[in-house]
Amino acid sequence: MKMDKVLIRLYIPMLEEKYDMWIPLNKKIDDVVKLLIKAIDELSGGKYKPDKMPILYNKVTDEAYDVNLIVNESTIRNGTSLMLI
Repeated sequence: MKMDKVLIRLYIPMLEEKYDMWIPLNKKIDDVVKLLIKAIDELSGGKYKPDKMPILYNKVTDEAYDVNLIVNESTIRNGTSLMLI
C-alpha cells in the first residue's frame, strides 16, 4: 500500500510549540501551509493567528520551501522537522 501522507514534526516559534502532523504528499506547499495554519489554530485553542502567510522551512537545513512545489517533489519525508515562520 502506497502512503499518500507523511508524518512531520512541526515547530511553531510564535507559540514555542511542536506538533506531529500528517500532511498530504499530493498537495502544493501553499495548500499544506493553509491546512497547517488552520490545524495549529484549532490545536492551540485559537492562539495561532499569523499576520501574513507564514513560510515553511526545513528546521535542520533552513531551506525555505517553494509554495508552488508539490510535497512529493520536495525534500519533505517521514520524520522531517519543519518550522512555520
